[in-house]
Amino acid sequence: MTKSKDARVTIALACTTCTCKEAGNKSSGIFRYTTRKSRRNTPTRLESRKFCVCCHKHTYHKELKK
Repeated sequence: MTKSKDARVTIALACTTCTCKEAGNKSSGIFRYTTRKSRRNTPTRLESRKFCVCCHKHTYHKELKK
């Protein structure tokens, strides 16, 4: 079993465009990526540009709250 205070943690990245859509739009859901980051090197929230399957384009994905 791993320690709870590991330096590397698994995080989820969610599309910022899909989460901002209103209920009226036909959104098929929120596409999420999972990745690992170092707690020591990047203590702030991670944001990267990735392809969103729901939007069918490259958008910014931000780290979700725990």
